[in-house]
Formats: sequence, C-alpha cells, structure tokens
Amino acid sequence: MKGKDYDKILRIKTEGEQAGFNSSLHYHRYEPTPYEYLKVFFEEYQLQRDDRLVDFGCGKGRMQFLLHHLFQLTSVGIEMNEVFYEDAERNKQSYFRSNKKQEDIQFLLCKAEEYAIDPADTIFYFFNPFSIKIFTKVINNILFSTEQYERSIKIILYYPSDEYIFLLDEHPSFVRETVFSIPSFPKESREKFVV
Repeated sequence: MKGKDYDKILRIKTEGEQAGFNSSLHYHRYEPTPYEYLKVFFEEYQLQRDDRLVDFGCGKGRMQFLLHHLFQLTSVGIEMNEVFYEDAERNKQSYFRSNKKQEDIQFLLCKAEEYAIDPADTIFYFFNPFSIKIFTKVINNILFSTEQYERSIKIILYYPSDEYIFLLDEHPSFVRETVFSIPSFPKESREKFVV
C-alpha cells in the first residue's frame, strides 16, 4: 500500500515533504517516516497499551494516527512549525470525526527543547529532526524527568545520525536494545530503527 492509501484509510493528509529549508541550521526539514517502514517495524517491536509516545518534530501527525489506529496508543506530537501544527490539528479532527477519544492524541506548538516532559511519557521518537545540540538538550530533559519520576523509557531513532547514536551509546543511562534494518536496504544503511 502507498502512503496516500494509508492516509485515506486514516482520513488524514500527511504526504509530501517540506518545500525549501528551515532558516535555522538546528532544525531539519519535514519528511514523514514512510508508512511501510513504520508498519514493518511495529509488527516486530510491540508497544504496551500503557505507553505514551512523544514524537519530536511530528509534522502533520502521521506517527500519532497510525499508532493510535494500530494500538490505541496515546501520544503527543511536538511541532515548532505553525503550518504543520495546524495541519496536524486538522488531521486530528478528521481522524476522530466520529470518536470521542480525541484526548488520546495531543499536539503542541513549541520547540522540542521547550517541551516539559510529562511523567506519563515513556517512548520518545526521533526521525533526525534537529541538530545534535538540540538533541542533547532534549535527552537531558528526558533524563531529568526520569530522575523526578522514576520509570523505564525508550528512545526510538529512525534514520539516525552517527552523532545521535554516539551520544546514546556513550551515555551511561542508555543501553541499545535493538537495531531494526529496513529489509530492502543494506545493513549499514541509515534506513533503520535503533531502540
């Protein structure tokens, strides 16, 4: 199935990429994770019903709607681009058209490093949304939250930069759980999920 087919099933619009580039070197352009990669990964990597996912750089909310559709997972999408945030909110209205559980998905218009980590947040997803400087700030915010409210957390990286992987591999608070390569790509490709 193609991306537009999944969008149609979910009654949302997330296809396309950002035209042009951000004016900041720290924030990368919008590009949603391909549906087919998400489906293959989450068939192998099971989520728990009581997990709550935070998607940093959520764009139009593709991840939130797919995971809610598949697992009824609650999630928060963090987006700093006002146009994408508004698209995500429109998608939410369309997706939940006849469902009263809209509180399962929340979108916030803010920078990732300004998001106050909620004690309920347990999974943090990154599709290479920003520079290592911003990523480090976000990881520190997550770790501070776990000191305040002790719990297990998971970081899921898709198409990770070497800098992201190095930071987490060298950090004493993290242990690499799994690497899931996308089947049609070579193992050394960045087309993979790292947990």
